[in-house]
Amino acid sequence: MRRRRGPAPRRAPRHGRHGREGRSAILRPPLPPLDSRIDRFDLAVGTAAEFLRSSWPELREVSFEFAGMPRETDPERGIPRWTVLEHQKRIILYRVPIERLSRLHRDDELHRRMVIEGCVFRAAAEYLGRDPWDLGPERFRYF
Repeated sequence: MRRRRGPAPRRAPRHGRHGREGRSAILRPPLPPLDSRIDRFDLAVGTAAEFLRSSWPELREVSFEFAGMPRETDPERGIPRWTVLEHQKRIILYRVPIERLSRLHRDDELHRRMVIEGCVFRAAAEYLGRDPWDLGPERFRYF
């Protein structure tokens, strides 16, 4: 076995520790975040619920949840948009009826969010036994 005398040869700075060239990141170029209807619905419900919880102490322990469709429908009242379970401290909002059966005069992101937030406010008002306009009158002034 032959020994080398003197310092080891330096590698060029473009090489990594194992002598290979630098590698790029796994995802190049960066991909935009995934954005779905469920994510947007969840965000709208969550922000409206947090506003209500911070404004009304009676709602701080209430769980705001959402589901796709209600299990049962009432032929007289139609398809419910939400269910209020006072004894369990739960409000369940149904995504599909809110998104699909609501009549929007302008179909854009702002108006879809307004419909979702309006349902959250009406469901919370039903839970509290109040008028939805009493819960956050400034919240409904979009213009």
